[in-house]
Amino acid sequence: MDESKIKRHLDALAKLDPELRRGLKQVRYPAPRIRKQGFETLLSTIVAQQISTEAAAAIMHRVHALLPVMEAEEVLRLPAGALRAAGLSARKVEYVEALARAIVDNHFDVTQLPGMDDQAAITTITSLKGFGTWSAEIYLMFSLQRTDIFPAGDLALRIALQKLKGIEEPLNDKQARELVEPWSPYRSAGSLFLWHYYRGAPT
Repeated sequence: MDESKIKRHLDALAKLDPELRRGLKQVRYPAPRIRKQGFETLLSTIVAQQISTEAAAAIMHRVHALLPVMEAEEVLRLPAGALRAAGLSARKVEYVEALARAIVDNHFDVTQLPGMDDQAAITTITSLKGFGTWSAEIYLMFSLQRTDIFPAGDLALRIALQKLKGIEEPLNDKQARELVEPWSPYRSAGSLFLWHYYRGAPT
């Protein structure tokens, strides 16, 4: 989503949700987040699982040095241990290699995802080893630019939503999804706002 669409969607949500309206006045509008479609972004999604943005960026910098041509076939040609040396855990190396193998063996075609509806695309991505719902939803939001996605598995989103709504107890995935159900069909803009609010909300 570009800036104008994010603003339109959040303005619509602000009319429905007084807490979001108040939060929007405090931190204003988030910036767009747009990623390329394809293998490289899926690989970077694996790298980013359960580590900081800064750590993921450092690892991806080393992966790019290993793979000037970021294609599945090139991953399978790497010498043993190369991805581990770049900073990936043994489990993440397994996931990256499984992704590459699925593409090379024509078991997964990333170019088909844009033509699928949200649930079909999520189901297809989560059929890959190492890709849970969070990873699939992140790909739909940032690469496919789907407008009604809420990655409830993201801890920062849940913390921001808890703070925005003035709730004392931590939220689980189910509670968070229920709270933002009224934000449909603009939950992606709401998610972008919550990440922005997480980093910039007044204490």
